[in-house]
Amino acid sequence: MSQPTPLMPHATASWLVDNTALSFEQIAEFCGLHILEVQAMADDLASSKYTGRDPVRAGELTMDEIEKGQADPSYSLQMQKAPVNVSRTKGPRYTPVSKRQDKPDGIAWILRHHPEISDAQIGKLIGTTRTTIGAIRERTHWNIQNIQAKDPVTLGLCSQRELDAVVAKAAKRAGVVDDGLGADDLGNDREALIEELRAEREAAAKAANEAAQEAEVAAWLEAKRNAEAEGGQG
Repeated sequence: MSQPTPLMPHATASWLVDNTALSFEQIAEFCGLHILEVQAMADDLASSKYTGRDPVRAGELTMDEIEKGQADPSYSLQMQKAPVNVSRTKGPRYTPVSKRQDKPDGIAWILRHHPEISDAQIGKLIGTTRTTIGAIRERTHWNIQNIQAKDPVTLGLCSQRELDAVVAKAAKRAGVVDDGLGADDLGNDREALIEELRAEREAAAKAANEAAQEAEVAAWLEAKRNAEAEGGQG
């Protein structure tokens, strides 16, 4: 008996094409599609029609299962949990097509500012794979020249609360706040860490606004000088 297909086969195939190194045959077989449909997605002939759906967040695949498939092109992906009901509140993180290109920027920002966060945590937070994260870390990503580190919260890839929680958890595991302190002290340290991160982000935003205002004033002054110069010549 063949295994069930994902709840949204085309959207799932689109995500697997964009975020994994699985073969077209593997993706087509898992999603119950024709290989030509998957090839069309890879060639950008059809993927723009579908918003990628992460089967890992949906519970239909695991990262380990994806990595098995990437390591062995002849391996058939196994459905982990057949789709039954879809919960709007606990379902997968949907990333709009317009934001897919922002994921590498968000990953680069986390790698630069929070190296203590594990690849698994980044994968869950952003909705990406360890392969993509590793390529960005090692600067072997196909689009590395155009990737710019940008705050994933600002990009809309995750919420501030989600990012703060991951940072606090990673810091605790890395021993940043684990000094043999009591639970109360640990809680205070976590709050202080989160507050410090918020302050850094607010300072960065303020600096960006000030820079924009300065540029606007400079442009206005330049335009005024040019106008006066032209008036003087006339």
